[in-house]
Order: sequence, then C-alpha cells, then structure tokens
Amino acid sequence: MSYLEKIKWNADGMVPAVVQDARDGRVLMLAWMNPAALEKTLETRRTWFWSRSRRKFWMKGESSGHVQVVKDVAIDCDGDTLLVQVEPVGPACHEGFRSCFFRSLGKDDKAWAETEPRLLSPEEIYGRK
Repeated sequence: MSYLEKIKWNADGMVPAVVQDARDGRVLMLAWMNPAALEKTLETRRTWFWSRSRRKFWMKGESSGHVQVVKDVAIDCDGDTLLVQVEPVGPACHEGFRSCFFRSLGKDDKAWAETEPRLLSPEEIYGRK
C-alpha cells in the first residue's frame, strides 16, 4: 500500500493540511491538498495546495516570494489530516501577518482582536496599491 492510500481523502479527494513553523511550533495556516499537491510538495520541498475557490494548484509564495521550505510531513492517527512542518520565508498570511491565525477572541469573548503585529502590508507583499 502506498503512502497516498493510507490517507483518508474527503469526498472531493482532498485532505486538510495544517502548516506549522518547524522552529517553534506556531501554526501558520490551513490549506487543502489533493494527491497531486502532496506529491508536488514532496518533490519540490515547497508547499503546494489545491485552491477550492479558484479550482487550481498554487504554491505558497508563488506571487509573494514567501515560500515555505518543507522539513517534515506527518499524518494524524485517523489518517485524515496532514501536519506539514516548514521553515517559512516571510509571512504566511496574505494580509502580511506571520500566521493566518492572527486574531483571537478578546477577554469578553465577543470581539476578535489582533494578537500579533503585521509584518508587511499587502501592498508590500504584492506590489499593488
């Protein structure tokens, strides 16, 4: 049985991939992989995903230059989620934050608050105004 057959792909043929900073464990993002995206990730040691909204492959950092160098890929005990440990080159979030999870509920649990600084503006990332 190949490693791909051990993954429990969803009805759309995809699996969620949690991307984590290999240096300190910070969760950077969640994206979706299909078998081809996982194979491309393993081949290039850069993260590749399937965009459900755009219906196409994309490599993290293809337009911003903020790639993720893959250090390890693990599967959870149920076989239905991947953990991809990376060394990020620049922010993971397209809004310029280190992590896509840069907002948390405040003390009253009624409003979202930014919990980390923005590293770059979207204009700095993508060169647009």
